[in-house]
Amino acid sequence: MNFLSTKIRIFTKKHMDLNILMVDDHPPIIEGYKAILSFNESGHVLKTVMAYSCEAAYIILTETIKPIVFDMVFLDITLPPFEAQNMHSGEDLVQLVKKYQPQSKIVILTSHTDTVLLQRILNQCKPNGLLVKSDFLSEEFLLAFDTILEGGNYYSATILNLQHNPTPEAQLDIFNRQILYFLAQGIKTKNLYQHIHLSTSAIEKRNVIIKEYFGIKKGTDEDILRQARKQGLL
Repeated sequence: MNFLSTKIRIFTKKHMDLNILMVDDHPPIIEGYKAILSFNESGHVLKTVMAYSCEAAYIILTETIKPIVFDMVFLDITLPPFEAQNMHSGEDLVQLVKKYQPQSKIVILTSHTDTVLLQRILNQCKPNGLLVKSDFLSEEFLLAFDTILEGGNYYSATILNLQHNPTPEAQLDIFNRQILYFLAQGIKTKNLYQHIHLSTSAIEKRNVIIKEYFGIKKGTDEDILRQARKQGLL
């Protein structure tokens, strides 16, 4: 065996064909991700399947006849919902990936910088990667890809800062404080959507975070208000 054939065999052993699912409602963004990842240093060949909504992703992930086994799934958070299956965001799709594709590495890419949302994603979704889109350039995206593929986790600067510098404001941002204000005015949680520019599901999720902040495992609106008053928040 000559030197050239030895090099070819070594390279062939290093690189792999990888199945990737990318879910984002902006096709140009997906094309950008694909272009960047095509330059991965290990020479992996990526076979990318694209979805632009919760419904499209749901159909792909729940395919039972000839399901594709995905090595990695990239998800945006804000996506057109699939009401028939109660799929409203990338957060909901994470649970679907874990059910149907448990071997997949999950990477969440988001434009959101809301600390409450990001903290909830970390705690509840536990993705292998969480990157705020404004944090990274192509080199860091490639580094994140390689790190996660090799079994590590990768978080961009905003997420690392959130982990290292937790503050009460991270949980009680302007929307959560509005929830407290209207609860104190006698508005019930189920009616808050009429007063705050958030969906009912978003308000319910924030309500859970507020209870966690106050150390309330199970409780009513009155229990929340009692703790808020004790801490001088009302």
